[in-house]
Amino acid sequence: MYLNEVRNILTDVLNLGPTGETLTADSPLLGSLPELDSMAVVSLIGALEEQFGILVDDDEISASTFATLGSLAAFVQEKRGE
Repeated sequence: MYLNEVRNILTDVLNLGPTGETLTADSPLLGSLPELDSMAVVSLIGALEEQFGILVDDDEISASTFATLGSLAAFVQEKRGE
């Protein structure tokens, strides 16, 4: 699974610092991280697309995708066809 890689990208994009290292698969994202606003979501998607060679369509983006670190990592895994 891509949990560690997604955590690292999330930490970098949102400048979470040491807080990012404490995130687990069950850590809530949307609504729990004040840094994760609409502009940050756009930046995060761009970073994930670049890192993993995926393309995310606007209609694939939902609150459930960004519910937890685990759901975001699972989304990346699914997009990579794994």
